[in-house]
Amino acid sequence: MLLAVIAGCEIGFWVLLAAGMVTRYLLKLPRAGLVLLAAVPLVDVVMLAASVIDIHGGGVPAFKHSLAAIFIGVSVGFGHQTLKWADKWAAHLLGGAPRPVKPPKRGPERARRERAGWFRHLLAYGVGVGIMIGLGLLSGRGYDAALAPAWTWTVVLVIDAIVSFSYSFDRAEDEAREKQSV
Repeated sequence: MLLAVIAGCEIGFWVLLAAGMVTRYLLKLPRAGLVLLAAVPLVDVVMLAASVIDIHGGGVPAFKHSLAAIFIGVSVGFGHQTLKWADKWAAHLLGGAPRPVKPPKRGPERARRERAGWFRHLLAYGVGVGIMIGLGLLSGRGYDAALAPAWTWTVVLVIDAIVSFSYSFDRAEDEAREKQSV
């Protein structure tokens, strides 16, 4: 049952996002679109509530609970950025706004964006793992099973840190500094 709720919530996220953009830009009802977009975080509340109800009802912590925690963590860490990205593209495609500017491929701005992305990933990780631990403690049966995916996520987080921070050592950044000092 919980997997169906998780799938429904993930679908609901994208449906609310698309409906908000269409309402805002195609139907020219910005306030109604904003209401739909404001409802997007409620999807996470439903997913968390379903997970807590399942555990409280005797469910054993399992991968499905971890999956819900991961989705919620990613939503907290990246949700606002995803909404901003979608809004820029919807304004362009549906509302006639200029095409969003592509982020730079190199240089200090790229390095800054990559580091900021890693910190969002760290936030997502902290929230997700915190929920996994919380659900495990709530169950009274421990959190080992709920935390199992966290080990893989930890490896991914470390790899993401190496890649994200490697942009800080990009030669284009060094060249930009040299130009500023001349």
